[in-house]
Amino acid sequence: MEFSIWSFVLENLDASGGIGGYVSISIIGFALISFTAKKKLKNGLKPLKFKWTHSAIGSLMGAIPGCGATIVVASLYKSKKISFGGLFAAFISTLGEGSFVLLGASSEAADISGNIKAYITITLIGLIVGFIFGFISDILGTNPNNENLQKDNLSNNIPLKKKKNRLGILFEKISFYIILLISIILAPGSIMALWGGEIDVISNLTYWYSIILSITCIAYYFMTKFIFLENDCSCNEDNLKSIIKHAIKDVSLVVTYVFIGLIVANFVIDEIVGSEIFDSWMSSSAYIVVLLAALIGAIPGCGGMITVAVAYITISNFPIAGLIAAGIATSGDGIFPLLAENKKDGLIISIAGLFIALIVGYLALLFNF
Repeated sequence: MEFSIWSFVLENLDASGGIGGYVSISIIGFALISFTAKKKLKNGLKPLKFKWTHSAIGSLMGAIPGCGATIVVASLYKSKKISFGGLFAAFISTLGEGSFVLLGASSEAADISGNIKAYITITLIGLIVGFIFGFISDILGTNPNNENLQKDNLSNNIPLKKKKNRLGILFEKISFYIILLISIILAPGSIMALWGGEIDVISNLTYWYSIILSITCIAYYFMTKFIFLENDCSCNEDNLKSIIKHAIKDVSLVVTYVFIGLIVANFVIDEIVGSEIFDSWMSSSAYIVVLLAALIGAIPGCGGMITVAVAYITISNFPIAGLIAAGIATSGDGIFPLLAENKKDGLIISIAGLFIALIVGYLALLFNF
């Protein structure tokens, strides 16, 4: 069969936009929930008396989908309301934005059931591993000196935004509202997809809306990331409009990485290597896959985990052990404010998290995960 690049691109734009429909519901929903809970948590959380409670709260916070909770935990650590073990537990248990990829990854009931099962599995493992190693860290007295934070505060470490011209401001506003509007339009179909169904009457419209959503998200992401130079941490947590804007940026990031991941994976597997050869290699190279997944997951930010999650939903025999390793190794966007304030703590968490991820990943492989 002759390869058609136009059909190939449209197919992957549709797939990434379909995932984006559910992702947008999840990210915006969790952003609004986090917005209402953050103030109460920051102002109402008293110093915890028992060591185990720090790692328990940290791991539970980290398990919340998205990166918002780890940013909150980093803030609590800075104000000395949670220990280093609690901070470590949160970064071990978080899946970052990769969680949304697994939760909204398919329109087929069987796939959705499998992806949700994988999400629950790695979340539970992350919770347990995060609690254990966070608690061990506190028992051993591992406490990097967070008294000596870098002299420059967070706002001074974040690069200034490049000044936008009128055209840039107009583009950003239009893209923002297009993403928000299409997310609302796709919401009913995305919810139906959780049960393996679809709304037949609007299926053709959904196809084109998914493609428009993907294109807009990709353009919005690259414009804000590389032209306007906006930092991922530049979000006013006390301002609802800023929270929603940041959520839309997260949606564009996830959709962009999903599209890139689908394009690369499908092209390499189907057109370059061949599905049979690739499946054979995957079956015989599981240990290498776990190693690569952990290393990719350890890349600062959510991109690495999203990439591994896309590989898991795209490649039929991708070992869940690789997904577990990536989930433990990833720190999400919450690592950026921590690195900006205290590089030592950030590096310790990243390196130790990768080491633990490899141990747990290979153990999971040993027990046939």
